Amino acid sequence: MEGLAMMCEEKLEVFENGFRDDKFNIEVTFYGEDGRKVLLALIYELYLPDYGSEYVYPFECAKEFWNVYMDPPNVEKEVPKLKPIKFVSESVKQKVREVLEGINPPVDVKIDEAEFYKTKEGYLVIGKNFLLDPKGRLFIFNKPSIGEKILKYIWEW
Repeated sequence: MEGLAMMCEEKLEVFENGFRDDKFNIEVTFYGEDGRKVLLALIYELYLPDYGSEYVYPFECAKEFWNVYMDPPNVEKEVPKLKPIKFVSESVKQKVREVLEGINPPVDVKIDEAEFYKTKEGYLVIGKNFLLDPKGRLFIFNKPSIGEKILKYIWEW
């Protein structure tokens, strides 16, 4: 959250690797590979009811700040049906720890309390306040419900 930031709405602050929204009491950051398009989709979904689909100002503002071209996302996506791994082996946990070491997040990520999923792209790990996707992006958030929203978009971007 260091560095440049931009207010894209009275209560929406967008920064280099995430955003904070006091209207919805949400804070989301990403580490590792680029997660800006996923966050743009999330911002679009949050503000669509207030603005309507013609022009969602916070989405357009965040796109400009991040210098990312993206059409408005389809927010009608469904959360994919995933089955968690019932017994997570130590080797799977070690692979995930290695990915996290490569990302080097500034917060402690508790994978022992998380759900693990095997996808064709790799492992997906979802905890109460984080989501590590198979593309090597770690999303940290302050509300568990945000993980489900992020999950809708990680497969496309």
